[in-house]
Amino acid sequence: MSMITTKDGTRIFYKDWGPKTASAIVFHHGWPLSSDEWDQQMLFFLQQGFRVVAHDRRGHGRSDQSAGGYEMDGFVTDVTELVEALELRNAIHVGHSMGGGEVTRYVARAKPGRVAKAVLIGAVPPVMLISASNPGGLPLEVFDQFRAAIASNRAVFFLDVPSGPFYGFNRSGAQVSQGVIRNWWRQGMMGGIKAHYDCVKAFSETDFTDDLRAIQVPVLVLHGEDDQIVPIADSSLLSIKLLRNGTLKTYPGYSHGMATTHADVINRDLLAFIRNDRSK
Repeated sequence: MSMITTKDGTRIFYKDWGPKTASAIVFHHGWPLSSDEWDQQMLFFLQQGFRVVAHDRRGHGRSDQSAGGYEMDGFVTDVTELVEALELRNAIHVGHSMGGGEVTRYVARAKPGRVAKAVLIGAVPPVMLISASNPGGLPLEVFDQFRAAIASNRAVFFLDVPSGPFYGFNRSGAQVSQGVIRNWWRQGMMGGIKAHYDCVKAFSETDFTDDLRAIQVPVLVLHGEDDQIVPIADSSLLSIKLLRNGTLKTYPGYSHGMATTHADVINRDLLAFIRNDRSK
């Protein structure tokens, strides 16, 4: 397996496919999954001639289950070390859900020449938790319930989430895929319970407002209008107002997991954005 070892001794698993001289697309997975979440995108863009890279966040998938480091700044440090180890320049960074938060903070702080564009899909920014400055956010009790479910029976919780709201399989008329549900469960259970527990705070309480304002490269924001995990009204509809060079595209009836359930549509839109004025 391909690994880098971070400065704190944590081994991070990554995939790196395609010509090293090709334009690179770096995929950042959501909670509590792994780089396997991006299988349909990585194969598609590999066949389009791109170099595709994805890593398992520490504590997730095949990466080490470290004792700590499960906060957004720590994750971004890991990404920075991976990008430097692979010598990636002018890369396009694509993040889903919590991975969208990771992309936002990384791109805002990246050294010049590292990032060409970014894509946020069903992403958590600006901030999920309700507060005086974010009255449309979700109450702390929602995330406390996540933590309680992880602690009491993670295996059951990790069946309930993909079987219901994540892919919209709880909606009337939904075409439920047991394979998709089991693949979500498989990825989740590969990771560590401490990482999954600690990450609830990271994805719900991290405020990305200043990061969004700081990003100068073009950003494509994609969101399903029926996203039951990261409600669009308090995420993408706010993020697009903070971005200097952002484009918003929403999808009626699509769920949080639309990059899996509607991969053909999402891949097409990603390709159009990436190929449009790629040199700028």
